[in-house]
Amino acid sequence: MGRPRYLWGAAATAVAGLSAALVLQGLPGESADSPAADGKPGPVRAETSTVALRTAGGGTRAALRQQDTKPFSMLGVTWTDPSVRVAGTVEARTRTAGTGQWSDWLRLDGDSGQGESTARRGGTEPAWVGASDGVQVRVTAGGRTSDRLPAGLRLDMIDPGRAAQGEMEPAAFAADPTTDPTATPEVSEPAPADTTTSPAPPSEPTDPAAPTTSAPTTSAPASGTPTTPPSTTAPATSASPTATAPTAPRSTAPRPAITSRAGWAADESISPEEPGYLPGGKIKAVVVHHTAESNDYTCAQAPAVVRGIYAYHVQQLGWKDIGYNFLVDKCGTVYEGRKGGVDLPVMGAHAYGFNSETTGISVLGTYTDVAPSEAALVSVARISAWKLGQYGVSPTATTTLTAGAAGTNYFRESWTAGAQRSFPTIHGHRDGYNTECPGDSLYAKLPTLRGWAAGPVTGLAVKSVSGGVSGTTYYTKAGVTVGWTATTPASLISKYELLVDGRTAATAGATATSAKATLAVGSHKVQVRATHQSGATTTSAAATVVAETTAPSFTAKPSLVLRTGTVNTTAVPLKLTWKATDAAALKQVQLTSPATATYGPTVTSANPTAKAGTATTWSMTASDLAGNTATASASRTPVILQENSAVRSGTWTSKSSTSYLGGKSLSASQKNASLTWTFTGRSVAWVVSRAATSGQAQIFVDGTKVTTVDLKSPTSKYRDAIWTKSWPTSARHTVRIVVVGTAGRPAVTTDGIVYLK
Repeated sequence: MGRPRYLWGAAATAVAGLSAALVLQGLPGESADSPAADGKPGPVRAETSTVALRTAGGGTRAALRQQDTKPFSMLGVTWTDPSVRVAGTVEARTRTAGTGQWSDWLRLDGDSGQGESTARRGGTEPAWVGASDGVQVRVTAGGRTSDRLPAGLRLDMIDPGRAAQGEMEPAAFAADPTTDPTATPEVSEPAPADTTTSPAPPSEPTDPAAPTTSAPTTSAPASGTPTTPPSTTAPATSASPTATAPTAPRSTAPRPAITSRAGWAADESISPEEPGYLPGGKIKAVVVHHTAESNDYTCAQAPAVVRGIYAYHVQQLGWKDIGYNFLVDKCGTVYEGRKGGVDLPVMGAHAYGFNSETTGISVLGTYTDVAPSEAALVSVARISAWKLGQYGVSPTATTTLTAGAAGTNYFRESWTAGAQRSFPTIHGHRDGYNTECPGDSLYAKLPTLRGWAAGPVTGLAVKSVSGGVSGTTYYTKAGVTVGWTATTPASLISKYELLVDGRTAATAGATATSAKATLAVGSHKVQVRATHQSGATTTSAAATVVAETTAPSFTAKPSLVLRTGTVNTTAVPLKLTWKATDAAALKQVQLTSPATATYGPTVTSANPTAKAGTATTWSMTASDLAGNTATASASRTPVILQENSAVRSGTWTSKSSTSYLGGKSLSASQKNASLTWTFTGRSVAWVVSRAATSGQAQIFVDGTKVTTVDLKSPTSKYRDAIWTKSWPTSARHTVRIVVVGTAGRPAVTTDGIVYLK
């Protein structure tokens, strides 16, 4: 409900009041309370106990020393006059049952709200503290000498019990309290508050009693007698309409799952009064709340939290029922709040001055700094859409509400009783009351929540198409899978449709993120259409999709030649070339054997190596963006012809070194000394050793001089393929090298040649 801080002062009794806010402080060792999921757990009676507080310091402070208690999981501080409020601080800390660990001090908001005209006491909001067996309390006034604490201060403790077999009971305490729980304890000096007090808003004048419609009279069980729970296997709905009870109109939005009062094990015997209904019989707006303080409760404990709020509102404050119409936990479970039929316009006690035209939804937890879970937001949106849809109210519209009392909101806007006030049809409690509720983070999510409730689906876009994409155009085969995204949660969506050229090609459920279709060959416009639960539709931007089934072609099949570089018996340098094209869009060319590599559509060559003396098949696959493929290959064998296989003329000297191919080489300095090799192949390379003193050689191919090669190198190089020549087909060739006898550096040293066959 927020954290307003007020001076103590008289305020008139109100009938269309404000419900309490709940503080949630999850502690280690809490007992788990499993939701019954609308099974039949049977009513659970909450156990309550109280300890009176005595004021000191001229009525400006009060305290309760640490003491043992009976087991409890929720607490609040209450006082005699329900019309007054507190500007100071009310703090408590508890001892965890089973571990004996004391919690930090927990601050309670000083105003539970003017919930009912029948209220017997005022109080803070109830605080969920988990299974506890010890407590300490301190209360201080607002700081000014005129501030006084209210009369009749007491601590109220609630054990909400367990709802079903297998749930953990709150841990039992070891001994009875050392003091009488109803006795007035000594008051120790409370520690200074560690928070600041914000300026107090104006006091609230009377909220005139608004007429309500009551349900038919039923016989209520005697006090203290458990009621027989209603069946929870069917949805919680209203009784058959009568002359005094409204009917349940159909909604334009589907009804979400709701855990009935029997599902969270409400003890109906404590609130036998008939429910009241909105005097106009119509819900005009939804008021969103949070219950304040901590989010550390587990979702299994949420039903017990709801039972605790119920017991506190009814048994401790004297309200006729729980204040909220619906409650939602952080896992998205929705709970029926005030009885009377979830499908009827039940009068709640949640929005002081504006209860007679609204329904109230409260999210368990605090959302001042922490954003609510998406699951909780989705459930609030679904409940809002369903309830407003019963009365033809748009979740994104504004409405005019009549103030049942004068008031001031969080933004310091004031009004008088009977004033006409404009509100969003889904708004926060702070819009109509001076409170932080529903917290800054949840309040900031209200625009998103309204959009989710009303529709259409937002953020819808095509994100993927099977095949590939070039620029903004997708390419695929005839069978296509289209993927999409949307920012609206799936539980608010009815269906998706895949549109091809404006026509529905496939339909998918709300949780789907893709669908398949078969396209005719050619270009198409593909879209996704989403239908919101409200019936509103959204269509994504169109994607251009080209369906084609023609495979790429190798206009130049893979071909290999020798290239320059260092030669090893296991790695002869080669150049691989190819050319692939496609009628639509070539994606890539892949080398699949003897190694693997992927090349872009414009790449037409690579520089691999191959093992000498071994026949190797070079296989390649061309793929287009649609996924069509074509293959091609070439097989080649690199062969080394070393220097001793050549026909010699002139003087040649043999050299030995591990740096040479085969460990040996031939060297000559004599002018016109020559070596001649004959081979059958399609590519050849001359392999030499090089140094700064190396000379030049002429190269003759098939009897014709083709070039003069200079072997000079600033660094020593061995097994260097310094010259190559290739032919389109394999044939018999001769290569002869002739020493030039260069002045000052005539030496030529060779390891032989390499050729491809």
